[in-house]
Order: sequence, then structure tokens, then C-alpha cells
Amino acid sequence: MKTIVVGYDGSDAAERALGRAADIAQAFSARLSVVSVSRSAYVPARVSAFEPPTAELVPPAVAGPVAPGGMVPLPEPVSPQEPEELARRQLERARKSLASRKVESEYLVELGDPAERLLELADERDADLIVVGSRERGFLERLLGHSVDEAVARRAQRDVLLVH
Repeated sequence: MKTIVVGYDGSDAAERALGRAADIAQAFSARLSVVSVSRSAYVPARVSAFEPPTAELVPPAVAGPVAPGGMVPLPEPVSPQEPEELARRQLERARKSLASRKVESEYLVELGDPAERLLELADERDADLIVVGSRERGFLERLLGHSVDEAVARRAQRDVLLVH
């Protein structure tokens, strides 16, 4: 085993996946590619995102009286740099988590669909293993669609480790 790709979004499940990927990378002296994927402002979001939105992703609520004519002003559109900045902050947390470990690692910011980008990067790097966190999903999430971990496991052409 030479290369491990791990998806990281800052969630508890991603922290567990990062820890397990680092353990495996240390045991095999493998290179660890830590990937944080944010959707760009131009990539349509699916109903089932890999994690519920965090406070920093939730737009402010529109409140107050409705303007004449029933029109409500919309919040400003997200600039393309904001998703990248979020991914960078997440990777900084991952870097701190791995600081005490002796693991060769790289940290990659990607924009787009998380499952697609993880799979593409695993192919580009000829990864031996993809590691993603998995968590219990609610009824509505199960009803509306697949999560990133399910999409990666279903479509990958290489080994996938789902960390619970």
C-alpha cells in the first residue's frame, strides 16, 4: 500500500476517518492525501450533502416584514473564494490533527461534487485505498438520496474503507 486518499470535511466522522487513515499510512509507510471538497458557487448542490450545514455555511435568515408586492430581498450570492476558504480552514484542522504523527501527507482543496472529486483524485494518484467517514443518517436523508460515503463505495474501482 503506497497511497491513501481520505475525504475530510471537519465533521466527527471525518476526524475518525482521518485518524484511521493515518494509522494505516503509518503501518504501511504510505502517503496520505487529505482532501477537502467544497461545492463551488457554480456547482448545483444535491439534496444529500455529505454533512448537514455547519453554522458557517448557513446563510442568515431573512426576517422582517415582506416588502410591498410580496418580494423578499435575497442574501448576496456566495463568492467563489468562500467555498475554497472553507476547505482550506478544514484542511488546517486536519493538519493540526496529524501534526504529532509521522505520516507523509499532502493537503488538497477541491471544488465540485465531493464523491466525484474523491474518486477522480484517487484515480489520478493511483490510490490503493479511499477512506471516508460514515455516520447515521436520518429518515429524510435516507429517503432523499445517497451520501458521499455511499456514492464513493458504490462507484469506486478500488478499495474503500468506511469509518463509523
